[in-house]
Amino acid sequence: MNTITTTDFKFPDQKSVYRGKVREVYNINDELLIMVATDRLSAFDVVMPKGIPYKGQILNQIATKFMHLTQDIVPNWLVATPDPNVAIGHLCEPFKVEMVIRGYLSGHAAREYAHGKRIICGVVMPDGLKENDQFPVPIITPTTKADNGSHDEDISREAILANGLVSESDYLVLEKYTRALYQRGTEIAESRGLILVDTKYEFGRTKDGKIVLIDEIHTPDSSRYFYADGYQERQDKGEEQKQLSKEFVRRWLIENDFQGKEGQQIPYMTESYIETVSERYIELYENIIGEKFVKADNTNINERIEKNVLDFLKS
Repeated sequence: MNTITTTDFKFPDQKSVYRGKVREVYNINDELLIMVATDRLSAFDVVMPKGIPYKGQILNQIATKFMHLTQDIVPNWLVATPDPNVAIGHLCEPFKVEMVIRGYLSGHAAREYAHGKRIICGVVMPDGLKENDQFPVPIITPTTKADNGSHDEDISREAILANGLVSESDYLVLEKYTRALYQRGTEIAESRGLILVDTKYEFGRTKDGKIVLIDEIHTPDSSRYFYADGYQERQDKGEEQKQLSKEFVRRWLIENDFQGKEGQQIPYMTESYIETVSERYIELYENIIGEKFVKADNTNINERIEKNVLDFLKS
């Protein structure tokens, strides 16, 4: 199946291009950013060798939907989505931290907890919790925003302020926005029979000084979801939760002796496994958005994207 794993566009007034783990971002005249969501799959800050069909479209369309559903509580960067894989928005100066918020003891936090740690990013986690238990109150556990190829690192609020990564007044806004977005995301997930377990948000500042939400929101790459039905029963029995997130990829990699550490080899992904990953992404889309996923024509994705973006820029 056709996938888009790299691009090399030359748009009018293009000044630069940044290639992230999953997205490629084109700077247009220091005013607009064209963000192309590729089908690349990243885990443990490592990009896998093969793309996942429709993954980029899924990420872009979920993020677009949630940008619209949250713009009344938090301003965002988005201007238009001229193609299923493309979002165009205002150029912003990104903050150097990612705001992670956790409502449940899962993923990275659970792995740290299992090793006996009770403080993560300067936040105390109570004793006596089992994996996937709900925290009394959602906790914010920021990470540094890594350069391309580097690992994001846990960091405390105190260290962020002490190192001057974000001013205290700005950080208070980031915390406020993070909690508001998570609350809205939780309510929407609940209406779909899901639990928004944890997620991350990225913020930037526009040229006129406004702090806005950028990048993605509530996608399977940035968030973890559980099915609400049977959640408590599974917890009581000590069973694994039925979840919709990229965690299933991480677990598969861990089972195959890969966690992104030096010297480890990325395990081979068969075509059937790649198809399974694609199906899981589609499953999440249909559950969280509540609509049937419509596959875009991927006969020649790069040509389609170029035409749609050029048409938008001309208009």
